[in-house]
Amino acid sequence: MSLKKFRILITNDDGIHSEGIAALETAWKGIGDVYVVAPESEMSGASHSLTLSRPLRIRQIDARHWTVDGTPTDCITFALNRILSPDELPHICASGINHGANLGDDATYSGTVAGAMEATILGVPGIAFSLVANRNQDFTEAARIAKDLTLKAIKEGLPKGTLLNVNVPKGVPKGVRVTKQGLKNAKPIISEHTDPRGRFYYWIGEERSGFHADEGGSDFEAIDEGYVSVTPMRSDLTNYSAIEMLKNWEV
Repeated sequence: MSLKKFRILITNDDGIHSEGIAALETAWKGIGDVYVVAPESEMSGASHSLTLSRPLRIRQIDARHWTVDGTPTDCITFALNRILSPDELPHICASGINHGANLGDDATYSGTVAGAMEATILGVPGIAFSLVANRNQDFTEAARIAKDLTLKAIKEGLPKGTLLNVNVPKGVPKGVRVTKQGLKNAKPIISEHTDPRGRFYYWIGEERSGFHADEGGSDFEAIDEGYVSVTPMRSDLTNYSAIEMLKNWEV
């Protein structure tokens, strides 16, 4: 099948106007049909949340762009079940390019990863892309990697139920490594402040001190050494190695 006949769905958690999503879409210009369904505003840290406590609104910008006033998961749910017609359904979903890393434990917080995961759950292969740079971001290399890996996934396919979490280092990568999800060394930091009415409010932050280097082959390690990290993931969180042990519990 010609790539011109392929359809790609793009979403993110930084919002429809982010530089990362624009770079991802530009990378696909002239290659296949691209549809963008993204949050109308930033939804970083939304994880795999679905909005159930209020109604949602969809706004169509043009024939290929829509916003949803909800999470990345909401966006994918609407894209595949309401917005796109049966003959427009995508062959693959690309989520990103995220402004900042989604490595190790942080992948569980990530709306970027969740967008790709929701697509995978609904039967469309998903890939999440993140650029590991918080300032002076240049998405050129990340967009190139995203294009190449998405084309590879279209041509070769992905295992059923599998999404890819891709993190791209700052600058020009040395290469690509297939990795496992690592573990960070970090502790939460909560700062307390007072508003003009004398009431307390709080910001949740984090103090990091590297990662568990003894793990070996992790996404953190690949990025630390200047490589693109490609981590295969799935929504199944079962710890299979613990099943037999738990069967011996007397409850």
